[in-house]
This record gives sequence, structure tokens and C-alpha cells, in this order.
Amino acid sequence: MAAVQWRSRGRNYEAELQRCHPEVALVEFGDYHPLKPIMVTDTKTRRGARKGSTSSSSSSSSSVPPDPLSSMLDGTDPLSMFAAASANVVFQDLGRKRREKEEEAVGPDFEPWSSKRGEILARFTTTEKLSIVTAVVSVGKAPSPGSSAVSEKVRTRLEELDDLEEGSQRELLNLSQQDYANRIEELNQSLKEAWASDQKVKALKIVIQCSKLLSDTSVIQFYPSKFVLITDILDTFGRLVYDRIWTMCSDPRPLPDSFTVEDVNDTAKETCLNWFFKIASIRELLPRLYVEAAILKCNRFLNKSGIQETLPRLTAMIRGIGDPLVAAYARAYLCRVGMEVAPHLKDSLNRNFFDLLGTFRQISGESVRNQLVLQRVEVPEYLTLYSPAISWILQCIAYRAPEPLLTEMMERCKKLGNNALLLNSVMRAFRPEFVAIRATDFIGMIKDCDEAGFPKHLLFGSLGRSLACADPPESERLTILNEAWKVVTKVRSPQDYINCAEIWVEFTCRHFTKREVNTVLADIIKHMTPDRAFEDAYPQLQSVIRKILTYFHDFSVLFSMERFLPFLDMFQKDSVRVEVCRSIMEVFIKHQVELTRDPVILNAMLHICKTMHDSVNALTLEDEKRSLALLIIGFIRMVSFGRDFEQQLSFCVEARATFCNLEPVLVQLIHTVNQLAMETRRVMGGNHSRKTAAFVRACAAYSFITIPSLSSIFSRLSLYLLSGQVALANQCLSQADAFLKAAVSILPEVPRSISVEGKLRSSESFLLDFINNFLATLLVVPDHPEHGVLYLVRGLLNMVQDYTWEDNSDAKVRVYISALPLLAAMSQETYLYSIPKVDSNETLYGGDPKFLSEINKLCETLIGQILDHLKALGRDEKVAAGSRLIRTSGLTRRQGAVAFSLFGVLLAHGDLRNNKLSQLAVNLWNLSHKHGYCETRISVRTLESIKHQAQQPNMTHLSDTVQRLTLQSRT
Repeated sequence: MAAVQWRSRGRNYEAELQRCHPEVALVEFGDYHPLKPIMVTDTKTRRGARKGSTSSSSSSSSSVPPDPLSSMLDGTDPLSMFAAASANVVFQDLGRKRREKEEEAVGPDFEPWSSKRGEILARFTTTEKLSIVTAVVSVGKAPSPGSSAVSEKVRTRLEELDDLEEGSQRELLNLSQQDYANRIEELNQSLKEAWASDQKVKALKIVIQCSKLLSDTSVIQFYPSKFVLITDILDTFGRLVYDRIWTMCSDPRPLPDSFTVEDVNDTAKETCLNWFFKIASIRELLPRLYVEAAILKCNRFLNKSGIQETLPRLTAMIRGIGDPLVAAYARAYLCRVGMEVAPHLKDSLNRNFFDLLGTFRQISGESVRNQLVLQRVEVPEYLTLYSPAISWILQCIAYRAPEPLLTEMMERCKKLGNNALLLNSVMRAFRPEFVAIRATDFIGMIKDCDEAGFPKHLLFGSLGRSLACADPPESERLTILNEAWKVVTKVRSPQDYINCAEIWVEFTCRHFTKREVNTVLADIIKHMTPDRAFEDAYPQLQSVIRKILTYFHDFSVLFSMERFLPFLDMFQKDSVRVEVCRSIMEVFIKHQVELTRDPVILNAMLHICKTMHDSVNALTLEDEKRSLALLIIGFIRMVSFGRDFEQQLSFCVEARATFCNLEPVLVQLIHTVNQLAMETRRVMGGNHSRKTAAFVRACAAYSFITIPSLSSIFSRLSLYLLSGQVALANQCLSQADAFLKAAVSILPEVPRSISVEGKLRSSESFLLDFINNFLATLLVVPDHPEHGVLYLVRGLLNMVQDYTWEDNSDAKVRVYISALPLLAAMSQETYLYSIPKVDSNETLYGGDPKFLSEINKLCETLIGQILDHLKALGRDEKVAAGSRLIRTSGLTRRQGAVAFSLFGVLLAHGDLRNNKLSQLAVNLWNLSHKHGYCETRISVRTLESIKHQAQQPNMTHLSDTVQRLTLQSRT
């Protein structure tokens, strides 16, 4: 393949574009339309009509008599009507049963006990030493075989039951709270193991002994947590007993969920009755009560109304418990079990609650006060011990309860002198809508409460939670806020104050303006600043910010609050401060629809963004940096000064200095400035004045100064190219020249591999994409008068020549192949595209022969380099094949691919009237088809394209080339 003399073929781009346009066909908008859906009609032969006559299905259906069988399908025959009536009755019956079942079942809107368990254990703790009494269970002797085996077994069981009350016991003293919990867990495990090993009496002993522990109030602060731990064992026991009896009923067929007493066999009934008899033999009231309540569900196996009869009896039994705290939790457990097995039996729930109210006078009795003095427990602390029990009972009562029930509860509270503990539980149990309507009445009742027993700010906190979910009457809202805040602002403890204030902030934001919210913020700052109390209340203060952001999306209003930014200053812990700033930015980006230039917003948001930026250090994770950068970028995109472009540029200068450590932000600022320059060009219609010309040059200078600070090499390359294109569009030729030269100069810095999503990948594909974009830009870049012809193209190709490419890579010659179309386009009299008011080389040189000669020489040099590479691949292939060290398919495929790419360039841009150039094209065609490595489909389509081009008036010389290529293909 000898060197050839290059000559670009002449191109008429407008004519070629016209030939590429598709043919236009006029459409008559009548009955036919190409987008109209096709309607298929079924034609039928009418009965009695002439042969061959047809009609549409719609017309034929009216004339054909109905089919007697098909007509009955509409349900008018007697059998169908009877079936429909029967189905209707069945559906009505099913619907009635479903409604009854829904009324009896507890829905997902009911908060289960399991969700309260962890809170109680965490809240009610103690450092006092605890004790626990457990039974030492002896294993009875196995009965001897024979006729007396049954009587011996019965006697052994009776002896073991007697031992429940009189047997040996062991008391563990000086247990810590954790040791106590561990011991209870061991007992729970022992219960399961005893049950699994068929030691039912031992299991019952464990449950009885654990139930007895609930009568011990020696460490009264721990009693609610003790109740939670021990009722876990009772729940386990009740579940084991129920499952055992259920299994006995499931032989031979499984028992349905909606079983009746008739479905239970006699063996299961006898076993169930035996369990109730065993429990009835327990002498002490409390364990007998708890254990029977644990297996309350088993009454379903005995009779239909067993649960309904048992609940009132157990409720009455609780009246025999002397300690009001123990009785309250016994009622709570009975209500819990009742809600699980029969939630529709509301009378039992109400009776338990009314009995609880009757025991309230015992709280102020002498025995309770003596106990509190002995254990050094204050009355307010003692009253809080009742909260879980009362709250649970009221929750059960209030579930799906009618509104008048709340009125009745309020009346009973008044009769008890507005007991604060009870009033607090009522407000938290009933639906917020019911409480909100009576908010003024509740405030009056709170005022009449005794401050000593239960602090009023806790009551206002409970009222505030309801008002955050439901709206009181509009005329009462200001009065409610004033009355509540009078109490809240007088709370001395900073922690108690912020806990209550946080709740009422939402009510204030929901119903009032920035004036009231600003007043609330000022009060919070006043209470939380002394002694740096805010350091212990960051979660509550963050909640205040979130609630304000939920209701205030107009940031001009938000930042005009005088106390908002001072409130933010209380977040002095770095991690918390950044988290708060992040939440503000997220709301701003989500809800700020219009661009802004408000100085109040800009100054505040710059302060917030700077706080986030300054938190970045060497230890900050990349994901965190990226997240913060995206938030700051979102703010920058929302800033617009309208036609005041100089102010916009000044903002970008300030932002660059502020956010210098976040590279994505700097990239966005460069894009913003480039966009600003293009907007200036649009406003001026491309005709810059002296002032706007100086401004766009200042924009270019901004980008030129900022780009080198970026660490990503490909970010720098792409921004140099983009900024150069913007400078060209604004007729800033020297600035564009500087951008493009800078891009060429840093090409050697491109590493051979880069990290993409945490994985190393070759940078070759990215570099080739950039170079192709760069070459496309060079078509419209005029040559510098002091640097000679095609100096940027030569500089780029020299860098490509000197770059260290990967081994066994064809990237360099692919760049050379990509440069040939550029050089061919440069040799045309009229360029494919141009930039208004920028004289490209077509104007500067005007088809000067010397210029064209330089282009041709450069093209010949590039083709020579490409051909040398193809020869080298051929030599490597022969060496590899001779030594048999490697397979040669890879080399052959590479050689064929490069040859075909060059062939395509010669065909599209070369003047094939030159015999040597034409022969080179044929040789490249042959080389690309060597060993069959060129796809047949591509070859066929290529030949068809060449034949089509040969039919053009100025392309007839391609006919000879087509014949030669066709001949070679057949060969």
C-alpha cells in the first residue's frame, strides 16, 4: 500500500441535505386517515336474503330473531332468577357476618401492647436492690407399673399441687435491675422447657410464683417494669395452654378459626376444665386472678358465653386487692386480655375503669403515704407509676368509642376534683377530633387541677398533641394559645419547658402568622440559653425547626423572623448544626419554585450553605460531600438577578470563594457563568456593545481562573472546551484560543485508568469522546495570525502522537481517522456550520491553494501513519502465527476494523477520481474482508449506499469503484 496523494472531494451540503429529506405525501382528510384505527366488522348472510348479500353485524342483529337459548343468559329464566335470589341471600348473610366480625376484631389503628412494652421498661427503672422468690420444684417419683399406676399418678399430682402453697421456696436477694430481668427471662425459658418435657405442674408452679411477685411493691418505682416482665410469662403460659387444647381438637381434622363449642371433642373439654379447676385451687387471690386471666381465651372450648361471664367475675375479684397500684395493673392486664379475645365486650372495660376511679381516694390514704415515706418517693413520682395502666385502660375504652363517652369521662373527672393523672390519660386516649372540639373545656379543667400531684405543663403537653392532629374552633384558637403559653413559659426546668414548648410550636405554626411564631422562638431562646441548657435539648430543638419548615415554605417570610437565625445559633454541635442546615436546604430546594434575588434570603442561605461547606474536612466521606454539594448547587440554581448580569457575576465570585472545597459546586458555578455569558449574547442579539463585550470577557476570565482548581482531569477538559465554545459564540477569539490551548496542553495529564463508581476503568473511551468533540469545534476556530496554519489541529495531533496509549490499542490511529473528516471539511469553500460574526478559516483563506496544500499534506501524513499501523498489525499477526504463542484472531479483527473505518472516511470525504486513492479504497475493502471479519450485512448495505451515490450527476466515477468492490466481494 504505497502512499497516495490526498484530495478532498467537493461537498454541497445544502444539496445533500435536500436529498436526505423524506418525500412528502399529501393526505386527504376524508374517510381515510393513516392514524385512524382500523374497524373490523363481521358480516353475516341474512336469512331469506339473496346469496352474496351482506350487512354489518349491527344491522343484522336487529333483523335476525333472537336465539332462545342465548336469550336466557341474561337471567330472566326461572332457574337463573332463583339462583340469583339465593346468591343474593348468601351475599347478604356473608356481608352481615363480615360486619359483625369487623366490629369484634381489633383493627390496625389500635396501638398494640407490644409497642408500649419497650417504652415502659426504659422509663421505669431503679438503682435499688431487688429480690425474687421462686419455688424449688421437686421431680416426683415415677409411678410403678400395674393397676395402681393411675391412682399413684393422681396422688402425686395432688401432692405437687399442695406443694404449690407449702413447698420449699428460695429467695434471691440484692439483685440489680438487669439481674432481675435476666432471672425473669430464665423463668420464662424454664416454663417453656417444662412444658416441652410434659411437666405441666412444674410449669404451673412457675407461673403461680411469678404472679405472686406482682404483690410486692417494696421497690415501687420499678413496679411498671416488673409488671411488663412477669406478664410476658403469663402470656407465654396462656398461649401454651390454648395451643395444647387446640391441638387436641384438631385430630383428625384441623379446627377452624370460627369454631363453636360443638366442634370441641370431650377430651379437649375435660382437659380445659381440668386447667380451670387447678387454677381455682390456688389459695391466694392475686396469682389465681392473673393465671385465670392468662387462659381466659380457653373459655371458648367450654361454652359460648364463657368469656362474657368470666370477665365480670374477674373484674369483681380485683376489688379484693388492697394496694391501689397493684389493683390498677391487674385491671390493665384484664383489659389487655379482654381486648385480645373479646374486644366487643365494652361493659367489662367500662366497669374496670369505673372501679379504678373508685380507688383513687386510697392514693391519699394513710397506708399509701406511709409506704411512700418509707421508700422516699414523692407523690408526683408515685402518680406517674399509674400512667401506663390508666392509659392502656382508657385506650381500650376509647377505641372506636362514640363522642358522648368523652363527655361522660370529663364529668367523672370533675367529680373526682379534676384528678390530673386521670385527665391526662383521657386527653391522650380519645380521638384528637373529640378533644379539639372541647379544648376550652379541658383548659378550664386543667386550671382547677392540683399543681402538686401532677404538673400542669404535662397536661398542656397532652392537650397540645391532640391539637397538633385536629383543629379546635377558629374563634377559640388564640385564647387556647395564650392560656397554654402562660403555663408553659412559667416552667422552670429547661428540659420540661422544651418538651412542652416543642409540642405547642406546631399548633402555633399551623394556625398563626410569623409574628406569633417569632414570639415563641424568642421565648425558647430566653429559656434555653442560660447555662447552655440547649446542649441537652438538641432533639427537641431540631423538632421545632422541622415543624416550622413544615408550615412555612415562603423563605422570605421565614428569614424575616427576627429570632429564626439566633435560634439556629443555639445548634453549636457541628454534626447537629449541619443536620439542621441540611433540613432547611432540602425544604428550600423542594418548595422554592421561583428564582430569587431577595437579599434576606440570599444572605441567610449563604450562611446556611457556608455552615455545611465548612463542615467538610479530610475525614468526610465522598457520599457526604456529594450530598452537601447537591444541596448547595440547588441553591445556586435558584439565584437570579434578572437583567443585572454584573450582580449575578459578583454573586458567583463570592460563591467561589465560599465553597472552594466542594468541586461539584465550582463546576456548577462555571456552568452558571457560561450561561450568563450566553444570556448576555441573547439579550444583545449577538451585537455586543463595549460594555457587554467587556462583561463576557470577564465571564471568560472567571472560568479560566476557576477551571485549574478542579482535581478531575475530565472535568477540566470538558469545561475548557465548553468555555472555549462560549467565548467563540461571544466573539472573544483570544479567550477562546486560550481555553482550547489549555485543553490541549493538559492532555498528557490524562491517566490511563480512572475510578468510576469505585471501580478502575480505562480512560481511553472517555478521552476519545473528548477528542472527537474537540475536533468538531476546531472547524469553526480561526487560525491565530502569529501561529501559522492549522496550529491547534497540529498541536492536538502532536499531543496524541506523544501520549502513552495502552498496549495493543488502536486509539491513536482512530484519532487520526477522526481528524481526516475535519480536514476534509476545512478544505471546502463553504463550511458545514459556522458561528455568527466569527470569521472561520473559510473566510480567512477563501480557498487559498497554500492552505489547501497544507491540509492535503497533513491528510497524507495521517493516512501514512494509519497504513503503517495496519502493516505493523499484519507483521505481528505473522509473527504470532509463526511462533504459535497466541491466537491471531484478535490482531486480524483489529486490522479489519481499522481498515474498514479508513475505507469509510475515504469513501465519504476523499476524491476517488484519483486512481491511487480509489485503489487504496479497494485495498482497504479487501483487507477488512480478509478472513471474513467484516459482517455481511454491513458489506451489503455499504455497497448499496455506494451504488446510490454513483447515480448522482457528480458521482458517476464511483461506478467503476462499485464494480471493483463487487468483484472483490464475490472473489
